[in-house]
Amino acid sequence: MRVGLQLVLQNYLETTTDEHALELDMRLAELAEPLGFDSVWCVEHHFDWYSMGPDTPQILAYLAGRTRRIGLATGAVILPWNSPLRVVEKMILLDYQSQGRAIFGMGHGLARMEYDGFQIDMNEARDRFAEAARMILAGLETGVVRGDGPYYPQKPVTVRPKPRASWKDRTYMVAMSPHSTPLCAELGARPMVFVQRPWEETRGHIELFRTSWAKHHRTPPPAPTFAEFLVCSESATEARDLAHEYVANYYRSVVSHYEFTKVENFQKKGYSSYAESAAALGTYGVENAAKGFVEINAYGTPAQIVEKLRARRELIGDFNLSIVPAFGGLPDAAAEQSLRLLGEKVLPIVRSW
Repeated sequence: MRVGLQLVLQNYLETTTDEHALELDMRLAELAEPLGFDSVWCVEHHFDWYSMGPDTPQILAYLAGRTRRIGLATGAVILPWNSPLRVVEKMILLDYQSQGRAIFGMGHGLARMEYDGFQIDMNEARDRFAEAARMILAGLETGVVRGDGPYYPQKPVTVRPKPRASWKDRTYMVAMSPHSTPLCAELGARPMVFVQRPWEETRGHIELFRTSWAKHHRTPPPAPTFAEFLVCSESATEARDLAHEYVANYYRSVVSHYEFTKVENFQKKGYSSYAESAAALGTYGVENAAKGFVEINAYGTPAQIVEKLRARRELIGDFNLSIVPAFGGLPDAAAEQSLRLLGEKVLPIVRSW
C-alpha cells in the first residue's frame, strides 16, 4: 500500500485568514516526507473558501523545491477549465523541476459556481474532458500536442522542454461516477476516489472499474487510491469527538460548495448520477448524511485505524490512500498531531501489506 497526503487548502467558513490556511497546508505537506509518506496531492478549485488551489502545478513546484524524495501529484487538474497545451507544458516542466517525481491526476469538475466563473456550460463538461484528456495524454508521451475536436482545436505544436520520461504508470483520474469510471479505465489511468459512499457500494464502484479495465487492457487493473479524512489520536474518545465535529463540518462544506441539495444543478449531460444523489440527499437530510460521511472515513487510535483499513482491504482488495490532514476548521495542533501519529504508527503497518 502506498500512502500520500491530500491538500484541500480550505479556509473553513473563513474562520482564519487565507494566508494562515495556506501556510498550514504547506507546513503539513513538508512534514509528509520526513514522516515517510509516498506522495503529496493537491486539488484544484476556484472562487470559494471551500478550497483555494487555483493552480496545482504551481503549488507542487513550490513543494518540489522544499522536498527531495516524495511524489508530487495533481489531485486533480480539472481539464475543462484548462488549456490542454498549457497542461502538457506545466506538467513536463514540473517533472524536470522535481527530477521525475511528478504525478498527473485529472478530473471533470462538478461545481456550478466554478463553471459559471469560467463561463463554460456544464453540459459540455464531459465532452470537453474526454477531448482534452486524449490530447494531454498523447502530448505528455510524445511532446507534440495536437487536436481536431470542437473544443480545443490545435495545430500540431512541439513543447519544450521535451517529456522527461513516460507518464503511463503515473497518470490518475478522479473517477466518482458510473460515467467517469469506464472512461478512466479506457484511458489507462489509475482511479482516484474521494470517499463518499458506504464501503459495500464502493466495492461495486471498483468492480465497475476492474471490469471496464479488462475490456481495454491485458494487464491487471491498478489498485484504486482513496482520498479520505483520517483523524488519529492516542485517545479513542478524542478521535471520535474530533471526527464527528470536523469531518462533519467538511461534509457540510461539500454540500454548500457543490449545491448538492439543488437537483436542477445536475440536470446536465453526464451528471445524472449526481442529480439522483442530490434528490436522495433532499429526502435523507444533510445532517443525517454528515453523520454517515463521518463513519465511512477511518478515525480512532492508531490501532483502531489499522483494523478499519484491514477490514476494508478484505472487502475491496488492495488499495492506496491519500489522507487529508486539514479540513473543516480542525485546529492546527490536532491536524499536526493526527498526521504525526499516522506517519509514526499507522504508516509502517499498512505499507507492509
